Amino acid sequence: MLAVFKNDVVNPPKELHSPTSKQAFARPKSPEEMLKDFLASNPINGFSLGFADKGFLAYAPPQSSVMSQQRLFCGVNDVYCIFLGSLNNLCTLNKQYGLSKGVNEAMFVIEAYCTLRDRGPIPAHQVLKDLEGSFGFVIYDNKAGIVFAASGADKAVNLFWGVAADNSVMISDNVDIIKASCGKSFAPFPAGCMYHSERGLMSFEHPMNKMKAMPRVDSEGAICGAYFAVDAYSKVNSMPRVGSEANWATWG
Repeated sequence: MLAVFKNDVVNPPKELHSPTSKQAFARPKSPEEMLKDFLASNPINGFSLGFADKGFLAYAPPQSSVMSQQRLFCGVNDVYCIFLGSLNNLCTLNKQYGLSKGVNEAMFVIEAYCTLRDRGPIPAHQVLKDLEGSFGFVIYDNKAGIVFAASGADKAVNLFWGVAADNSVMISDNVDIIKASCGKSFAPFPAGCMYHSERGLMSFEHPMNKMKAMPRVDSEGAICGAYFAVDAYSKVNSMPRVGSEANWATWG
């Protein structure tokens, strides 16, 4: 999968930028070039969906059912989701949200997002903590212009994000795609965390703790972006809202 969003949609942590990234390649590939490469490598069932000048999502199902994580794509009411992995308690979650048995993980995540966006009573971090299984997903709400991404705490699904040469933000499960466009300005998306394009990065496992960036050094000793982790000694200014105003569109 590949998700690309322009810098007026997503404002990533400044530590994701590497001062040596421009020297990483003589000519890094643009996100558009990487999209062409992605579709060329999945000529039969790969596809992309563009959002004018905001960005695009590209998706291809697993090429083999053997030793491959589930990949799903879904769009409902102009909200789109790419979901990797699986939820062990999906049936229970569908019942809890009043959804049918046929709703898959991507559809559920969209429905949960929309419920919370429209003033649901449960805070986003609690919803994500209730997801049992291995997962990573990216949501784009085209009407609101919101990007929401999360990665499960068990680290079984690996996502990477980075800043391309044109300052757009890329998210993919393929680190080679990220490296080709972002040079050294990339990092693993932190497990047990969620990112909101207006509210930034936070841990849903430890919502009371702030996130910290730790310099990432490559094999040549060059600083290249940063790892992000929970700061055990630093707390947020206030408890995340738990009332009717707490939702995935406005958490903070």
